[in-house]
Amino acid sequence: MTLNLRGALPLTALLLGMATPIATPVFAQTTTQADAEVRLRRIEAEVRAIQRKVFPEGAGKTFVPEITAGQTVTTPTGTPAASAVTDILARIDAMEAQMTRLTAQVEESQNRTAKLEERLARLEAAAAPATETPSVAPVTVAPVATTPKPATAVPSTPNPTVTTPAKPATPAASRVAAVQAIEKPATGDAGLDEYNYGFRLWEAKFYPEAQQQLQIYVDRYPKHSMISYGRNLLGRAWMDDGKPGTAAQFFLQNYLADKKGARAPDSLLMLGTAMVKLKDTEKACGAFAEMAASYPTEIAGRLKSQYDAARASVKCK
Repeated sequence: MTLNLRGALPLTALLLGMATPIATPVFAQTTTQADAEVRLRRIEAEVRAIQRKVFPEGAGKTFVPEITAGQTVTTPTGTPAASAVTDILARIDAMEAQMTRLTAQVEESQNRTAKLEERLARLEAAAAPATETPSVAPVTVAPVATTPKPATAVPSTPNPTVTTPAKPATPAASRVAAVQAIEKPATGDAGLDEYNYGFRLWEAKFYPEAQQQLQIYVDRYPKHSMISYGRNLLGRAWMDDGKPGTAAQFFLQNYLADKKGARAPDSLLMLGTAMVKLKDTEKACGAFAEMAASYPTEIAGRLKSQYDAARASVKCK
């Protein structure tokens, strides 16, 4: 029997023509998705690299990804997938742009941290060449007896091989009476009473007595709420007593002990002032630069006049 194909040829050609446009989008979609997966893996690797820069000390300190795998959505048969792929590519582009910004921010933060550490290193060396050595000990300020003690005989021929520390001069009776007239507070807060008593002695310009009293407070109450005030005032008592070298060490100690303390900016300012008195321009300028970087609000507000006056007293490069 002879098969008539004249009627079937048009149908065969039609079927072949329909098959070609159906296969092309599937292949294009597969290729695009593969490219998207490669880009996603590369972005994930870059995120892990940045996390290692930000948290170099170990695992667990990483950012939780904000973009998580969503629910799988089944695309109805016959619906083109171009819009979904385009959306994925757009999101990848946004992620890459955000990665670029994040990398720049990390590098800028590391640079700023390095500069602050360099300034801090200069400040830590500020107290090294101090002209006076602090010899403050926690000595209780005790009232002097009303009856003067007999003078101790001085040997006619002192032993040249033994160095005996000089005894402090006995205060005049009027000074003793004036110190005793300053009342020590009794509020029930022992630490606060010790600090306030030291403040009253300093305010009355009894600087050696204030130094002893404030040292007692600092040694006995290192965690008291007024400790930043106490350490700073101890430096002021030495500064006002004409000993900027010793004062500088106490100011630096207060700043380094608690940079967020209430009187940390004051101590940094006084440290620079003490360095000016010691004619150490480099360390004075370092202290003022550190203050400008760490406490811009204080410079523009509460300590503005003091900072401007201190800064004008020295020429910094």
